[in-house]
Amino acid sequence: MSCGEPHETDCSEVLDHLYEFLDSEMPDVDRTKFEHHFEECSPCLEKYGLEQAVKKLVKRCCGHDDVPADLRAKVMGRLELIRSGQTVSERDVTEEPVTSQES
Repeated sequence: MSCGEPHETDCSEVLDHLYEFLDSEMPDVDRTKFEHHFEECSPCLEKYGLEQAVKKLVKRCCGHDDVPADLRAKVMGRLELIRSGQTVSERDVTEEPVTSQES
């Protein structure tokens, strides 16, 4: 996604690190760059607002449950595939991975 306007910080960089911004997991200097970008880029600001709303909804609905590490890894892996533009079929999303069983 890009608004087509030149910015000091590129839209793709902002969107690639949006959750780091939302989770306050980036240095202050980078947070300041992102805040400045949101002030001048309405498409990125809109995406930020949407992701912030989803994060709040998930926290409200599921915030009290511990997420298993393997589930988190699967979700993050699929999100990364989607962000990179790769197609993720419905089967890939719903199918459990096959694991070898030791006898």
